[in-house]
Amino acid sequence: MGTTVLLLVEDDGSLQGLLSVELTEAGFEIVAVGDGTRALAELNADATRFCAIITDIKLGRGPDGWDLGHRARELVPDMPVIYMTGDSTHEWSSKGVPNSVVIAKPFAPAQLVTAVSMLINDAGAHRTS
Repeated sequence: MGTTVLLLVEDDGSLQGLLSVELTEAGFEIVAVGDGTRALAELNADATRFCAIITDIKLGRGPDGWDLGHRARELVPDMPVIYMTGDSTHEWSSKGVPNSVVIAKPFAPAQLVTAVSMLINDAGAHRTS
């Protein structure tokens, strides 16, 4: 099996660093960006290289996490999407993509690793069935 590459989108540099370390230690390769514009560029360049996208919802100016989830699914219909938010969980049912996960901040990094692994495994099962 090849490398499992994740797109991590988080505008808080310290949180991005912490999550990158945790996910790397869990065996994932990380492409980390700090804003929606750079994340869209990564997706548009080659979304198929990513096994999942993990994105904060509020990213400042430019596209937000909801936009990124939708774009990822336009490019790769079964792309696992994990949203992270401190205050937007109530919007997930109307703005999130189907079969995604939202994790409320603050959370333990292990929760994120579990959610990513679960969604990637589910997506893989659907591809092989």
